[in-house]
Amino acid sequence: MIILNRLICLVVGYSFGLIQAAYIIGKLNNIDIREYGSGNSGTTNAMRVLGKKMGTVTFLVDGFKAIIAMSIIRCIFNDCDYMFVLILYTGLGVVLGHNFPFYMNFKGGKGIAASAGVILATFDLKLLILAIITFGSVALISRYVSLGSLCVLTGFFVELIIFSELKMMGRWSGYNYNYKLECYLIVFILAVLAFVRHSANIKRLMNGTERKIGSSKNK
Repeated sequence: MIILNRLICLVVGYSFGLIQAAYIIGKLNNIDIREYGSGNSGTTNAMRVLGKKMGTVTFLVDGFKAIIAMSIIRCIFNDCDYMFVLILYTGLGVVLGHNFPFYMNFKGGKGIAASAGVILATFDLKLLILAIITFGSVALISRYVSLGSLCVLTGFFVELIIFSELKMMGRWSGYNYNYKLECYLIVFILAVLAFVRHSANIKRLMNGTERKIGSSKNK
């Protein structure tokens, strides 16, 4: 039953992750977002191709699909002593569905907005505030959205370990310290997925050719 519950959460999460906001909005505007800009079906490319308004809508939809999916699982397994593990599996499923949607030949987004929703849906205010501070400060100083995004996921992994080991997880999160290693593993996978999906961005960051906030194009 324990394994089955985890699989159910992954499937539920993956199903919600299939809601591709950028792709859907693009189709409503008679374009395939994957054929424009970076070819990515995510927030950043949506902003560049469809405009800031539609990009914001994309971010909100991609974030809230994780929040809704995880909230549903939280309600269903409310009395389960490993509920926090299950909502993390659900969040992982959402990111997998967002990044690798089967009906788009597994070519989706990079999972950052969905991952932001995962962090919010943990119901731990510390994690949320630190994520906002991390992204805001890194993006403001470096002017690289990709770098800020990667730092947020790395920070999420490190912060979860620190707060867990210090037994400082918020009481509303439903965190069970007996399952901490499994939680670490799931969040580590989320971080790895972010780095894998940003491999091209990482290469450009190393080469100094990554597009900065406010620039029209790289030189």
